[in-house]
Order: sequence, then C-alpha cells, then structure tokens
Amino acid sequence: MEKEDIKGLSLPELTKVLETMSEKPFRAKQIYEWLHKKLVISFDEMTNISRPLREKLAQKYEIISITMVDKLVSKNDGTTKFLFRLGDGRVIESVLMKYKHGNSVCISSQVGCRMGCRFCASTLGGLERNLTASEMLSQVYEIQRISGERVSNIVVMGTGEPLDNYDNFLEFVHRISDENGLNISQRNITASTCGLVERIRQLAEKNLQITLAISLHAPNDTMRRELMPVANKYTIAEIMEACHYYYEKTGRRITFEYSLVKDSNDSEEAALELSRLLKGFNCHVNLIPVNPIKERNYRHSEEKYIQKFKLILERNGINVTIRRELGSDINAACGQLRKSYIDKEISEG
Repeated sequence: MEKEDIKGLSLPELTKVLETMSEKPFRAKQIYEWLHKKLVISFDEMTNISRPLREKLAQKYEIISITMVDKLVSKNDGTTKFLFRLGDGRVIESVLMKYKHGNSVCISSQVGCRMGCRFCASTLGGLERNLTASEMLSQVYEIQRISGERVSNIVVMGTGEPLDNYDNFLEFVHRISDENGLNISQRNITASTCGLVERIRQLAEKNLQITLAISLHAPNDTMRRELMPVANKYTIAEIMEACHYYYEKTGRRITFEYSLVKDSNDSEEAALELSRLLKGFNCHVNLIPVNPIKERNYRHSEEKYIQKFKLILERNGINVTIRRELGSDINAACGQLRKSYIDKEISEG
C-alpha cells in the first residue's frame, strides 16, 4: 500500500486523523510542529510522541523529503544554488540568497515549465509535472536545515509558473505562513507570474498579503510576443486590468519584472513606452540584466543602457531598482543547473 505524505496534511486534517486513532487533538498540533517548525524528517525524531503512536503513523504515512544532489556556492557573493532530487527521481533547483535584512530563498513551483519564455532555461525541456505543496515546503525546510539559518523571505521565482500550479501554490502559502509552522509573514512572500489573467483575478479574491510580481519584459504586445509565447494569449492591457483589480482587492503594490535584453527591449523608446504604461500606478519596476544561456541568443544589456533605462523611469515618477546580480559564477539563470545535470545524466546514461 502506498503511504500518504503526512506533511501534505493541514492541521485540521491531521487533527481528524488523530481522532480516528482515538488520540487527543493536542497530539496533532505536536506532530504538526515537529513537521513544520522543527523540520524533522522521521517519526523517530518526535520525542514527545509515544512509540506506539509513531508506529501507527508510520504504517499509513511517510514524511516525504527531498535530497540534495548538488550545491554550488558563489565565490562572488555567497549565493548558494541547490539541486534537489524528488521522490520520483526528478530534480529541481532552489537558491539561497543572503542579504543584510535576512536570508531569502527562491523556490521552484513545477518540474520544468510550459510557458516557453525564450530567455529562460527553465522552459527548454517543457513541463514535466507540478510540485505538491509539500515539495514546495521541503525546499525551504531543507535549505534551512542545511544552512542552520532562519529563512525570512521567500520568492517563488524558480522553475515553473506558480499560477499554473494554482491550488498547490495556495496551499503552500497558507502552510508556510501558518503560526504553527515557520510562520513566515505573507508580506515576505513574492510570487512571479508571466501574467495568467484569470488566475491573477482569482488570487485577488483570496486577499492574501503576498507580493505579486509580473514578468512583463516588454512595453507593448509586439515586443512581448517575441520574448514570451504567453503574450499570444494575454495582452498587456488585459494583464494591467488584472493588476489594477489585484491592487484594489489587496492593497498590495505590484512589482513588474523587466529583463533587459541587448538590442531587444533596452532602448530609450522602450523605456519611454514603459513609463507611459505604468505612470500613476502604485508599482515597482525591477530591472533585471538578463542572464545569458547558451541555448538562446539573448545577451546582457550594456551598463550604460541599463542606467539610462532606469533614469527614464525615475524621471517619470516610477519606483525602480536594478536587481543585484547574484551567483553569476554558478549557473545563476533559472533552470541552468538542472539542465546541465540532466544533460550530463543523459550523456553518461
């Protein structure tokens, strides 16, 4: 009989399980805290739970965890990229970034991605499957266990489109912010989407306090379609309407991510057009000098164009920063480490 992942149960669900075992409800909270606060990976570590109960749990449930198979540490800034193996043998990436304000972890939401953004290594092999909420949690938990340091911020910007894995993503947000678990504030969680309009509107109705980041990367539909196939389904106007709706419902400022690609979307005209698009909207623009990947012909913008682009936005009253380039010496672009690992396995297999 295949065992169920106990880490996938909410506290109310776990309480019901314990009730069927004729156990008192407080036991559920103890077990939940062992899993989501103390981050144990075996029932034997639950020292205040009786052996008979641990044995009963182990008969029906297992604590599914992920296994680190590779780790790269940047000599430049200490950024650490992890390659984790899932229970089915597939691999995913996660990243630990250290800032003065605390540790930030970037996690994946899917194995692969079907969005097809042309400057991203994550999409090269397509989508294999969604990650469960438990597998998303495990990335944060394992990095905290390995580093021995508290994680304070989470960005769901690794491999995958989180809103394409909507239900599991929602469950992850509720679980990671649960006061009985790691209790990471929803305000410290950012999710990046390429603009799935219906899902943005659905998410707005949930009234979460997370930050929504839109992977925009172009000021008009023609330019965006060259970079992002999803632009063939959703226009920028539709995305902006959804963003305004999200802001009205949640009061949370929207972030727009803009990867600067040399000779593509980094011109003065593009900056002026983006300024007109966003002017007057409570938002933040995150300029990202694109990470080159060998399978694509996109190149990093020159510094003078990056700075000029930023200046034009600022002159138009738009809040803007240039993302600090982290991990440039360790396959920093999303999906690069995973793809090189898979390619190596294929060549050796």
